Amino acid sequence: MIVAISVMLAFVFNLPLTDPVLIFSVILFIILLTPVLLHRFKIPDLIGLIIAGAIIGPNALGIMARDSSIELFGKVGLLYIMFVAGLEIDLADLKKNSAKSTYFGFLTFIIPMVLGTVAGVYLLNFSYPTSILLASMFASHTLMTYPIVGKYGVTKNRAVNISIGATVITCVLALLVLAVIVGMSTGNIDQRFWTQLSVSTIIFVGIIVVIYPIFGRWFFKRYEDKIAQYIFVLALVFLASFLAKVAGLEDVIGAFLAGLALNRLIPNTSALMNRIEFVGNALFIPFFLIGVGMLVDYHVFTTGWDSLWIAIVMCVIATGSKYLAAWITEKTLHYTKEEGFLLFGLTNAQAAATLAAVMVGYQVILGYDEAGNPLRLLDDNVLNGTIVMILVTCTIASFITQKGAQQVALADMAEEELVDKNDAEDRILIPLSNSETVEELINLGITVKSSKCRATMLALSIIKSDSNDISAEKRSQLLLEKAEKTAAATDNRVHSLMRYDINIVNGIKNVVKEHKITDIVLGLRKETAISNTFLGELAEGVLAKCATTTLVYRPVQPLATVKRYIILIPANAEKEVGFPYWLVRVWNLARNSGSKILFYGTHSVLSILQDVKAKHNINAEFIEFTDWDEVLIISRDIRDDDALMVIMSRRNFPSYSRQMALIPAYMNKYFQTNNCVLVYPVQLGIGEEEMSSFRSIAFSHFEGQDLGSVLGRLFKKNR
Repeated sequence: MIVAISVMLAFVFNLPLTDPVLIFSVILFIILLTPVLLHRFKIPDLIGLIIAGAIIGPNALGIMARDSSIELFGKVGLLYIMFVAGLEIDLADLKKNSAKSTYFGFLTFIIPMVLGTVAGVYLLNFSYPTSILLASMFASHTLMTYPIVGKYGVTKNRAVNISIGATVITCVLALLVLAVIVGMSTGNIDQRFWTQLSVSTIIFVGIIVVIYPIFGRWFFKRYEDKIAQYIFVLALVFLASFLAKVAGLEDVIGAFLAGLALNRLIPNTSALMNRIEFVGNALFIPFFLIGVGMLVDYHVFTTGWDSLWIAIVMCVIATGSKYLAAWITEKTLHYTKEEGFLLFGLTNAQAAATLAAVMVGYQVILGYDEAGNPLRLLDDNVLNGTIVMILVTCTIASFITQKGAQQVALADMAEEELVDKNDAEDRILIPLSNSETVEELINLGITVKSSKCRATMLALSIIKSDSNDISAEKRSQLLLEKAEKTAAATDNRVHSLMRYDINIVNGIKNVVKEHKITDIVLGLRKETAISNTFLGELAEGVLAKCATTTLVYRPVQPLATVKRYIILIPANAEKEVGFPYWLVRVWNLARNSGSKILFYGTHSVLSILQDVKAKHNINAEFIEFTDWDEVLIISRDIRDDDALMVIMSRRNFPSYSRQMALIPAYMNKYFQTNNCVLVYPVQLGIGEEEMSSFRSIAFSHFEGQDLGSVLGRLFKKNR
């Protein structure tokens, strides 16, 4: 298909194409058709786009020149890959696996360095400086296959996590070797060089790690326009990339650090993350892959034995050394075979840093021969061999990564089916009453729902049956449409329900019963105080009649800008039947938003939570707190970017405390600038009919199990 289109274009237009509209149109058709045509041969999309770029490039059919526009979009695509990798990484896992990332990064750097240097000196007869620089090209790698693991939904896998950390380590070390070798060859290495590099790096990292999160949180709090937020994020990414080059580092390091800095501000469940991934995968990243394909020059195989021999050695050493590092890591860390595939596939592809090194080395002239030809640090044969190595390593990495990602995804699916076999579906009901809180309520519902199990969200608008307001139905319809659009922006679906009933409480109760609801998310206006009357009415109504975990939410700032959740847990909370269910919601909220949890509670409940943390990677701290009369102490410790969550109780239940009646007043007076969530867990004794329904849809399969088993299954399901 691509060849046929190329021939047709050659007859109609002068090649290479110069019309920007036509060039862009051809690129889009290639991005559209290549995956479709190659899917039947099980060729990864990444390789298909590289092959397409090679076919239309200047070294083959010559349909397009690799001009500044291709280079620009290609650079954007490369930076996009690194940025998304930093954005999607689980910071808690990264911190937990930092030692493993360092270990793998050291292996996947030092093994190619040693083997590459030996091969350069003894197989290719290069000098030691040239051999060391060549080896640094093998040691570095590019996360070109990261979109593949994203496609299969295994970006949170531990092998992917440590591969990303290792990428940063190898890129920094390889570029440092490049700077040293070039400096030694040109005589520029001195004390001033090291001082300048160290100082500029510290300043650069400080700007990204410290200033970026502060500036980002400030912007997201004040500007809710989705387009402005996206442009803001892109501006920060490319500014970070530029600052990295100014500091003497590679721009991909800046893009990756920008992703880490904005990680907690752009949750994986947010609409902004969905837009970032969509634009990158649809446009920028394919442009980069096509641009890499345009570099491929098949003429290198006809220029002589030297070029071919160098290309073979480079491909074998680069692939073999990366495989050896991944195999050693797999065995020593006791990873599965499939995770070993991911380690190798993610770290084998050569592109960005390799191209940077070979171009810099090619431009360094050491002298001239008798004929006046320049003697370069890296000659034409190495340059041609590098292009071949990029194609070969990217091809191998793509197939291996796809194989590993498929197997890991299948294993996860099998485990989820085993866990979910007897588990009920999460069904979250979100009653809506005003347009100002629709987005925040939907976002909260998306954030607290389980990410890897069955979940359904329902948006409900109730119209009083005795109302004569003809516009009530129209307002309800607009609320439900807004809820659907908000969910759709995050690739989620909300089922809309419009209902006529005698009152709101009765309507909610009937919907809970009819649709087997497990959770309710209720909202308050941002400017509305939480009154004792409101909570009393709610307790007598929804809470008294509905056997669900209920969250009453007062949003003040976007969920994405919350740094920490302060969770206040009453004594005996662990004795309530609904304890594991609200705990899972808290877990999902922190996990999906990247926020930290601070649990305040008694020793007995904290000991259970600490056991959970020991088995599951939860970013949490535990503070013993027994006297609710001193609840105002928390108001002195809470910050503007914190959210307060209070686990409440109905009267006459084990976890009830008389101080709970004062919580609304405290929130109005001391926590006006903070998001507040009141959580009402399921409790026994709320009515035989309601409790029977609850058991049938959410709890019966936990009968006869201890609390540890319940928590274990729930957290495994929602990990």
